[in-house]
Amino acid sequence: MLTSHAKYMLGQIVRHRKHPFRGVVFDIDPEFANTEEWYESIPEESRPRKDQPFYHLLAENEQSYYIAYVSEQNLVPDETGEPVDHPDVPAIFGDLENGRYDLDVQLN
Repeated sequence: MLTSHAKYMLGQIVRHRKHPFRGVVFDIDPEFANTEEWYESIPEESRPRKDQPFYHLLAENEQSYYIAYVSEQNLVPDETGEPVDHPDVPAIFGDLENGRYDLDVQLN
């Protein structure tokens, strides 16, 4: 059995390796846990492996805010030190310190 460990933590700000968006991690799946339809919608040459952590992000780009589901291989740490302006950040997180948000709610 393959055991994976998440590279990024809840509250950490990350950015996509290829696409122009960044976000804050609010949930982590130890391996792929989305639908096959979602997975098949990714071009075959770009599909990530399923046996790695996948991250739920409160994401933003220059045009909008949204929820993103991204494989670990497609993320890098965000080094800007800038906050994420997604409107749901204050509902889940507290203050931003050292590039990471404090968790501000009790999760199940």
